[in-house]
Amino acid sequence: MHYAQQEYSVRLQWGLPAVQHLSAQAAHCVIVDVLSFGTSVDIACGNGAEVLPYRYRTTGAADFASEQQAILAAERSHHQPSLSPASLCGLRAGSRLVLPSQNGAALSLISESANTVAACLRNAAAVADYLETMGGDVLLVAAGELDADGRLRFAYEDFIGAGAIIQRLRRGKSPEALAAEAAFELARHDLERQLQFTASGAELAARGFQDDIVLAAQLNISACVPVLDDGAFRAGRELAAA
Repeated sequence: MHYAQQEYSVRLQWGLPAVQHLSAQAAHCVIVDVLSFGTSVDIACGNGAEVLPYRYRTTGAADFASEQQAILAAERSHHQPSLSPASLCGLRAGSRLVLPSQNGAALSLISESANTVAACLRNAAAVADYLETMGGDVLLVAAGELDADGRLRFAYEDFIGAGAIIQRLRRGKSPEALAAEAAFELARHDLERQLQFTASGAELAARGFQDDIVLAAQLNISACVPVLDDGAFRAGRELAAA
């Protein structure tokens, strides 16, 4: 399995196939979904809430939320907790949020790594510092986007989000990881504009969710490291972001 990049300590692959086939081989699996699951999880967990990932548009979500004494997030809304990061800024400490998404949540649920982390641009430095402290090999999974027919599509925002983490890691990096690092270095001084003109960003702006792009483009402002434990992301460890 040549695409596994097993000879490197820091690896990068895309979407569902990567998690299905490679996550069990990595000490750490980092799910990077900048627009918007990873950013939403960072904001919610940073506020002291717990996030329970759930499969997108599957039955039983309301019943599951009730059983877990949790809020069920809407798909995207200005007025209630949802997959919109801006809608979660006021989420209270101690809240539990069931958060369905077709990319980040779905990938989190099938990860077989001993340690699964949600990441974005906001917490890139904190996640990288956490990984350096923990040691062990790292699989970064850029979530990507799914087309209507279910095919995985390249998502530039997840590529540079992974690169923001990779550039702080001091271990052997695969060529794919180095490419993401280089892309981030080119984009890092213009992140909001870069995200604005991605396919996902343009769609969000057209729907009136410009605030989500602004939040997602903020680099290294969060010290939250959301770690998946018993089906929920919690702020597993906080380190000073640089």
